[in-house]
Amino acid sequence: MKKILKTFALCLLFLSAFSCKPDADKDEKETVTKNPPAENYNISILLDLSDRISVEKNPNPTMEYYQRDLGYIKSVSEAFTHHLKSKRIRQIDDKMQLFFNPEPKDPEINSISQKLKIAIDKNNASKDLLNSINSDYAARTSKIYESALKDNNFVGSDIWSFFDTKVKDQCIEKGERNILVILTDGYMYYDSTIMKEANRTTFITPDFIRKNGLNTKDWEQKFKKEDFGFIKAGDDLSNLEVLVLGINPGKNNPYEEKVIKAYWAKWFSEMKVKHFEIKNADLPSNMEKIIRDFIVENQH
Repeated sequence: MKKILKTFALCLLFLSAFSCKPDADKDEKETVTKNPPAENYNISILLDLSDRISVEKNPNPTMEYYQRDLGYIKSVSEAFTHHLKSKRIRQIDDKMQLFFNPEPKDPEINSISQKLKIAIDKNNASKDLLNSINSDYAARTSKIYESALKDNNFVGSDIWSFFDTKVKDQCIEKGERNILVILTDGYMYYDSTIMKEANRTTFITPDFIRKNGLNTKDWEQKFKKEDFGFIKAGDDLSNLEVLVLGINPGKNNPYEEKVIKAYWAKWFSEMKVKHFEIKNADLPSNMEKIIRDFIVENQH
């Protein structure tokens, strides 16, 4: 009887082992499929080199606005390299680049900006290269601002036209996570791109806000009812994420910041931008986490 029971127990043990094995295999397969391939980043930085960075016209004793820009760029660069270092060498296929619109007339600035177009893949990725990106970006962008300030001939920034004619071709790659970081004070105005369709425009200035009565407590009602906003510059930017940094509203209108952000938010929403955030010109130390979270932590 004992032999029969022992044999029966052994049979049950074998059956149990075999019945569990397929589930184990299934679990293993599920674990494998749940680990997606590492994302490839395509980060673009658009600089507004208008007189907003002028230390004469827009001084700030706490920290000049061009210095804040450099701090933001440093944080973007560090987030990019953090992403690269989190990947295996064979997985790396990422890009970071810097744009102006229009291109500065200074050939030195254009030459520097070309060197800031970085494409890293498994063929050129190395520890030395990854470790040099942050210092190179900091040094070269600093030279760009120094040159622009020294020249003191601010031609303005045509952000609307950049979205209309360049963003799809230059900032969006299929199958990649496309991020555009815009450094601007939030105002838009460029002589060659002045258009108006009813209450839709390609520009926004403090004078325009005041003349159209968007400087009162009822600004939002007027904004919605009369359909103020930017003219659309694209229909489908659903593969693009945008982070706007440096919003710096005039001090004469307590509603100016909200109006500026409403313009940008409406514009991005109508162009179906995948995800966007619009932030003020705060100190770089306060913006570091916001930038890192947008680029590294929050993968939308």
